[in-house]
Amino acid sequence: MSIPSPPPQFAQFQIGPLTVHAYALCILSGIIAAALITARRLGRRGVDRGIVLDVVLWAVPLGIVCARFYHVFTHVGDYFYPGANLWNVFAIWDGGNALYGSLLGGALGVYIACRRAGLRFWAFADALAPALLVAQSLGRFGNYFNHELFGLPTTLPWGLQIEATNPKFPAGMPPDTLFHPLFLYEIIWNLVGVALILLLERRFRLQWGRVLALYLIWYGLGRSWLEAIRIDPTSDGWLGIPANVWASFAAVAVGITLFIVQARRHPGAEPSPYLRPALTDLKPQAAERTTVELSGADRQPPPRDRCNC
Repeated sequence: MSIPSPPPQFAQFQIGPLTVHAYALCILSGIIAAALITARRLGRRGVDRGIVLDVVLWAVPLGIVCARFYHVFTHVGDYFYPGANLWNVFAIWDGGNALYGSLLGGALGVYIACRRAGLRFWAFADALAPALLVAQSLGRFGNYFNHELFGLPTTLPWGLQIEATNPKFPAGMPPDTLFHPLFLYEIIWNLVGVALILLLERRFRLQWGRVLALYLIWYGLGRSWLEAIRIDPTSDGWLGIPANVWASFAAVAVGITLFIVQARRHPGAEPSPYLRPALTDLKPQAAERTTVELSGADRQPPPRDRCNC
């Protein structure tokens, strides 16, 4: 009883002159799922669903760039050494993308796009938060196809088979050693997080970035534990602790701080997901009253000139 790794040829295939990577398809499916879920959640609040596509066009490229550079600078020894080909820093097709880097770049892209669209950043971030966990779950299947993201040896029936010829296989271990399938653990953790966050959001009517805060806390906690038992090549570290663990601790700290600060600053509900609500976003009575006031103001004569000169 164990989980077999897929045949290595499943990791990539050819379509004419193009090489298609299974990992890329998993990430792409996650992006599409996140966009659809976010558009649906925003649509319930009266936001034009097409705005999500505008945000994607900003967030995804910036997320990819930052994901790559985060990976490179947390794996310095793999890219900067005597005789190294520095162009490999940009060889994203060879693998090496860090989720925390994509979150930083993606957040910047979301902020820019929301400002351009006149949408509240926190409203979009809260709609996106549970969708991110779904996207990350789909993306983790790419690690399965790449035979990576595994943990300590185990004799549990769901242990993951990794071929001994794999460069990531730990030296000195028997060829039939099974490993904890960390990619599967993260998928389960993320999906449980989706259900929990949606439940808390509905129960307490969380807004103003507090749903995003729950995402950061939940994901940071799970990722810190998974990174602690990971033994395939991972990031550089400080004080012997991998950079991804430090990043996970930072995510939890930011999430807790964000939740507390936003709860104190904004105890009530968001007036609108837009920065400047349109007249049609108001309640019917308020909209009618505002219309009457504006029309009445238009009929008033202009003030007399009080100049004494």
